[in-house]
Amino acid sequence: MNIHSAQLREKVAWAMYDFANSGYATVVLTTIYNAWFVSAIVLTDGTDTGTATLLWTLAIAIGNFLILFSAPVLGALADIYAIRKRLLLASSLGCIFFTALLSVPEAGDTWLAMGLLIVSYYMFACGENLIAAFLPELTTADNIGRLSGYGWALGFMGGLLTLALCLYYISSAEAAGQTAAEFIPVTMLIVSACFLVSAIPAFIWLKERGKPSQTSSQRIIRNTFGELKTTLNNLRHFPDLKRFMYALTCFHGGIYIVIVLAAVYAEQVMGFDTKQNIILIGVVNITAAAGAFAFGHIQDKIGSVRTLILTLLIWCLAIVIAWSSKELVSFWIAANLIGIALGASQSGSRALMGLFSPPGHYAEYFGLWGLCVKLAAIIGPISYGLLNKFFAGDHRSSLLVTLVFFISGLILLLGVNERRGIKTANKIH
Repeated sequence: MNIHSAQLREKVAWAMYDFANSGYATVVLTTIYNAWFVSAIVLTDGTDTGTATLLWTLAIAIGNFLILFSAPVLGALADIYAIRKRLLLASSLGCIFFTALLSVPEAGDTWLAMGLLIVSYYMFACGENLIAAFLPELTTADNIGRLSGYGWALGFMGGLLTLALCLYYISSAEAAGQTAAEFIPVTMLIVSACFLVSAIPAFIWLKERGKPSQTSSQRIIRNTFGELKTTLNNLRHFPDLKRFMYALTCFHGGIYIVIVLAAVYAEQVMGFDTKQNIILIGVVNITAAAGAFAFGHIQDKIGSVRTLILTLLIWCLAIVIAWSSKELVSFWIAANLIGIALGASQSGSRALMGLFSPPGHYAEYFGLWGLCVKLAAIIGPISYGLLNKFFAGDHRSSLLVTLVFFISGLILLLGVNERRGIKTANKIH
């Protein structure tokens, strides 16, 4: 494998995949389909608000559960048979196809909508994992962060572009007298079309550099889970990393609640319509980018742990303001604080994981980072959903569980010694 053989067009094609799939995350998971699922597909079936929200979070949890246990196997098979590109193509086309099918369920088609959502989300997450595996082959270690950042930036732009196209279509449809039941399903077709067109460069120019392995697939898959067990056992040598991973799981549980339920909360509590939700998430994306950029510089000056503590305090303040908001002004203040904290906390936690990982074992320990994030994506939203069911659809009361996740993460993080964690990582490798 020659990592220097990648041409500029292949690097651009790789980054364009982030541009392509971000529309799914932004429109389906965060902005339009989540609120539509709760208010129009499930509630009109005579189901109460608490159950509708629980079913949404349950679908997301099932998708993440499937990814949690199948990702190591899928990655091992991709390496064994040198079929990463083919699996990337299959998962991408699967996500595109099932996202388009999300336009089919109507009021009352709860189980159909849940099934299509789970499959499309699973395919989306598989594609995320597979595209990431190409990165080390496209550039040197000195520039890997830069290329990853370009993909992140393009993903941000792709999500905003897809949102903008949906907003333009919805505005035109409303002007023509169409109802939400007519124009919301079409936005799923817009997402699919944007994904398909934008991913074409990756399908054409990404190269499969791996070579098929002579080792049996059963043995490699068995070794994959064996290595994961060994890595988990080795965490006893890294007390600060271990404590940070507990904190990471806690506060990412809160982050995922916001990601998949922000639009639902805005619609059910603040009375936002689809266009207002699109604008809301668009603004949050912009402030998230600004937060990641600004706090990246702050992090270099005061340290990663202190920076994360600061961002978690912002998260707590934002949640309290959102919970108490009765007027739009205060809710928008909370939304912008969430945007700032969102970009900063995700960027900061990834950087701290890199500092705490032993040299030469980055992929191994970032696998644990991914494990924590996926666990958080299951635990966080389903906790909100269960509470919302318990509180009979009262989203204000349910939102307080988000505060619990952030405060728990903050308390755990206060016990993390950054200097000691870095020293330990560089000593044991």
